[in-house]
Amino acid sequence: MKPLQKRNSLLLVLAAFIWGIAFVAQSEGGKSIGPYTFNGIRFLLGAAVLCPVIFLMNKKKNATSSNEANPANRHALLMGGLSCGFILGIASTLQQLALFYGSTAGKAGFLTTCYIIIVPLLGLFLGKKCGWNIWIGTVLTLIGLYLLCMNGSFTLEFPDLLLLLCALGFSLHILCVDHFSPMVDGIKLSCTQFLVAGIVSLIPAFFVDLQHSFANVPAMLAQFAEPTALIALLYTGILSSGVAYTLQVIGQKGLNPTVASLLMSLESVFSVLGGWVLLHEHLSGRELLGCLLIFVAVVLAQIPVQSLRKRRAD
Repeated sequence: MKPLQKRNSLLLVLAAFIWGIAFVAQSEGGKSIGPYTFNGIRFLLGAAVLCPVIFLMNKKKNATSSNEANPANRHALLMGGLSCGFILGIASTLQQLALFYGSTAGKAGFLTTCYIIIVPLLGLFLGKKCGWNIWIGTVLTLIGLYLLCMNGSFTLEFPDLLLLLCALGFSLHILCVDHFSPMVDGIKLSCTQFLVAGIVSLIPAFFVDLQHSFANVPAMLAQFAEPTALIALLYTGILSSGVAYTLQVIGQKGLNPTVASLLMSLESVFSVLGGWVLLHEHLSGRELLGCLLIFVAVVLAQIPVQSLRKRRAD
């Protein structure tokens, strides 16, 4: 594996860590504020965090000599931001709604991370082939996620259907980022997609959370004063959105999208381990086995199968 690919893999693992710790905050914040409003504000906050970074970047280099000054690059940035942002807004809203309607954190983590199966299947239609190690790693990850997240019987309910649609949405988002990230600056793409995702989420917020009336805005703002809601919003807006999704955009450059999805599936592992370490939650042998299987799958996915084949051929 090339040094750049190793660095990008570490960036995706860091993103998964931030998302894993943020899962509880996302669940609690959505219940306090409202699913659509919470999602919309967290993404707009993420965009606001990146604006000063972009300003400093543009200040350090001459804008006329940058790639973004090219009309083709500006068009790619606009199309990438609109496409990635729209898909991200829909997928995140579906996840937030599932949590709001009572899905358990374990089942939500398992069903959402089913994108590890959907991504390689969709990738086949786009001509992105995977080695045997990737497919074995995908199956091991799916088994590990089931052991890690699922306790008791498995039954599909309305929130679960929302989460399956959410997994499809995140799969499309991973492939969309894979397509546009090599063309444009990663931070600018992230900022643009956050603006679009925030708008996508706030449109239904007016009709549902605010009940068709701006008169309910003061009552909504008063809920932000609650420490639980405010901390959840700041964490998910600044770290989960502004930092982690930007790490995803930068980290996916040069990586197979299926490998990227496997690395990001560590989100479920970090959420369980975070609860074990920070909240002193009990971690059973079944859950430890699930963590181990996912870890083995991620390591397996890093094996440079094509390079080994070339060496043997030589």
